[in-house]
Amino acid sequence: MKITNRKNNKLKWGAAGCGRFLENTFIPSFQQLKKSKLVSVYSGDIERAKHISKKFHIPFANNNFEEFLKSDFNVLYISSVNADHYEQVIKGAKAGKHILCEKPLALNSKQAKKMVEVCKENNVMFSVNYVHRFHPILIKTKELLNKNLIGRIISVSADFCINFPPGGNFRHIKKLSGGGALRDIGTHMIDILRFLCGEINDIIGYVDNIIYKSEVDDFASAIIKFDNNNYGRFNVSYSAKKAANRIEIFGHDGYICIDNLIGAKGGSAILTINTFNQTKKVFRKRANKQLQLLREFQKSIIRKTPLKVTGEDGLKNLVVMEKLEKYASKRRAS
Repeated sequence: MKITNRKNNKLKWGAAGCGRFLENTFIPSFQQLKKSKLVSVYSGDIERAKHISKKFHIPFANNNFEEFLKSDFNVLYISSVNADHYEQVIKGAKAGKHILCEKPLALNSKQAKKMVEVCKENNVMFSVNYVHRFHPILIKTKELLNKNLIGRIISVSADFCINFPPGGNFRHIKKLSGGGALRDIGTHMIDILRFLCGEINDIIGYVDNIIYKSEVDDFASAIIKFDNNNYGRFNVSYSAKKAANRIEIFGHDGYICIDNLIGAKGGSAILTINTFNQTKKVFRKRANKQLQLLREFQKSIIRKTPLKVTGEDGLKNLVVMEKLEKYASKRRAS
């Protein structure tokens, strides 16, 4: 009987961008994967790359992206500033790396479209780190909607408000981020709404600065119409010190609410179901959304199965955000 060393069969990953999210969220979740290993990290700041390398016992650290791509890995995670996503995805795809990229995918939809095309041309899998889709509570909600539990959907709403005042973070520098609250957390809300109710046909609303006056927006609010004639809305903000972040779905025969799924770290999400002529039901579920996404992405690469989140999702979400920004700009000018 031939004995196979399973350790040699692990997927090898490289990570570009060594910010706090990589250090505090991504790598701790990644380390729970049994079939993947992080072998190389890149940062423009070599000392930062060395810090991450030493802390997590990663063999290689580099501040030259081309040299980094020559490392012996086949999956690339991109956590760099938004302005770097385009070039790094293009180069990574041409180097034959499967890619998981942070959101938003790029600074604009033109860049995102090219990124998707290059990944297809080079036959590499291309996904976006939309973690909320992978929480069991949201997956269960999607199943209930598919079963028509609350009847014809009337509207769906999502709120994600945090306090993130201007400072040294790249997200407050427009040339590096592309925008503020809408681009950073609004993209998650758009992705959740699309996941639950399908493609977005139209969007109107506002993108503004209410509390913090900086280069980027600290607030966005929108009303949307789906292809299937359902309606929805979302609010996102960088300027709320304490807010209730939740998802609500109203149907003809009842409603579904989800609390503590968005932005919550370590706590349990709460699913409330209240349907016509039925007793209200409440469920709680704790889950590591980042780990769930990584497991699904890893499985798709190993088994060569379709991705649950694709580069096209990142492109579609950018198109929707640009449409809202254009509408809001016209309103301000009138």
